[in-house]
Amino acid sequence: MKRAVAAAAVLALAVTGCGGKQQTDQAAPGGATQSCEAGEGRITIATGNSGGVYYVLGGGLAQLISNSTKLRATAAETGASVQNIQQLVAGNYDVAFSLADTAADAVNGKGSFDGKPQKIQALSRIYPNSTQVLVRADAGIDSVADMKGKRISTGSPKSGTEVIANRLLQAAGLKPDTDVQAQRLDLAKTADGMKAGTLDGLVWSGGLPTAQITDITTAMKDKVNFLDITPLLPALKKVNPVYDQAVIPKAAYAQPADVPTVVVPNLLLVREDFPAGNACAITKLIFDKQAELAKVHPAAKEISRQLATRTDPVPLHPGAKQALG
Repeated sequence: MKRAVAAAAVLALAVTGCGGKQQTDQAAPGGATQSCEAGEGRITIATGNSGGVYYVLGGGLAQLISNSTKLRATAAETGASVQNIQQLVAGNYDVAFSLADTAADAVNGKGSFDGKPQKIQALSRIYPNSTQVLVRADAGIDSVADMKGKRISTGSPKSGTEVIANRLLQAAGLKPDTDVQAQRLDLAKTADGMKAGTLDGLVWSGGLPTAQITDITTAMKDKVNFLDITPLLPALKKVNPVYDQAVIPKAAYAQPADVPTVVVPNLLLVREDFPAGNACAITKLIFDKQAELAKVHPAAKEISRQLATRTDPVPLHPGAKQALG
């Protein structure tokens, strides 16, 4: 979907409209830039599902860009990572949120991009996504392997969540296409299905907290449980070393205890021809105005300047290198 979004949160920044894009400043030869100033024009930001953190922060970032530079930025709801990269490369968007594992697949021509390496670069590594696996307490699911034959939401088609969900199922010895009743649903429909009893469980990759996961846990209370998926981490690391272990703090969703889980960083992506002045200005803005982004969503507190350049194998855009140098 390419409709414009409004990032709603306490003290959130509103965004409206999603019109066509145009960029008037050009990248200098070799990616160098004489200044760290954005040119005039319009840019669009590909985010994710309306209930997710990409959506909220993308709207906030668009408003910050519009307020602080000559650019006019708008943010659009999308299916997230895979779709974002495909449409970024196609020229439908100028900046895109993506999970780092999906972005690595893209530059290496693997996974959803099999045989077709994508010419993308990163502005920055940003906050990490937590893999959140939630199941109905009466579904008889104590591990991912127990999902065999169950109705599981694996996320929107062409999303980073779907990539991770399928890898989790494969790591547990299951075939995503045949061993589970996979439901390729966005987060809003997933929440509805969990509450209505038409789903047995879900996989979601997102920042903490995610509003619609909060909706499920608040409405269903002890009728749902989070799964510890960290026993599958060694198998996931063989697929991509970017996966790591962390916890979903109990305070995130008012749970009785922290839940160990698998995390993966997020990246902000652009095409190779994205103007260097724009890249430098936007990257600098993220860190100069981080406190304002954190008011839009607390996940922005996890954005680290020390980790910003760790985007391998996705190359860092020359303008972003200047901003972070």
